[in-house]
Amino acid sequence: MKTGMTVIGVVLAAVIAVFAYYMIDIDQTQEGALPDVDVSVEGGALPEFDADVGSIEMGQAEVEVEVPDVEVTTTTETIEVPTISIEAPEDDGVLDDDES
Repeated sequence: MKTGMTVIGVVLAAVIAVFAYYMIDIDQTQEGALPDVDVSVEGGALPEFDADVGSIEMGQAEVEVEVPDVEVTTTTETIEVPTISIEAPEDDGVLDDDES
């Protein structure tokens, strides 16, 4: 069941990404410019720190655990799932030869 939810999550993320890419059409209508700024500054200094830290050691230990022996049977059923119809805007950002 966890694998199924993961697959559904990945598919949903892909659908949202496609939806966001094709459903939004942004055209730049004016050029941007950075402001003219004269800056005169002197260099600063970063603070200094002394830090005492602990240590962490990683290792492995062999232990015995009880593992259930389970047999899983599956059946195939037909179910209804949600669908999405995506229609891109008229101008999808692709330049024609006369626009470049």
